[in-house]
Amino acid sequence: MTISEELYQQLILDHNKNPRNFGVLDTPSHKAEGFNPVCGDHYQVFAEVGTDGIITEVKFDGTGCAISKASASLMTQAIIGKSVTEAKQLFEQFHAMVLRKLDPDKDENKLGKLAVFSGIWQYPARVKCAALSWHTLNGALDESQEPITTE
Repeated sequence: MTISEELYQQLILDHNKNPRNFGVLDTPSHKAEGFNPVCGDHYQVFAEVGTDGIITEVKFDGTGCAISKASASLMTQAIIGKSVTEAKQLFEQFHAMVLRKLDPDKDENKLGKLAVFSGIWQYPARVKCAALSWHTLNGALDESQEPITTE
């Protein structure tokens, strides 16, 4: 096992067992529901966006596999304190990375720890697991009223 594979495994297990920002915001300014009908992952993402456009708090709730839960947990950590524009840019970079359109080792990005998901493209069925919370966040920030789906 390479160092990067070991880091991936440790980070996924840690964020799955101890997800950060897991729970519900009582009165979020933005929220959306996301569902992956292929595997059953189902999450809600709640965000509080200030009048200045800064995301001050974000939480997620629901059920899913270790990859989807870890991705949601890492996502929440990455976007707190960011502007909506920065969060959407991070979504675009993450999505490009999991589809192998962005190489975090070679292409300019602001992914940080999220780069641990860079090899997920090798497992096409898992890409949707890693991306579900991100699509749901994007739907919340766009104030979508429809459930977000990976299909």
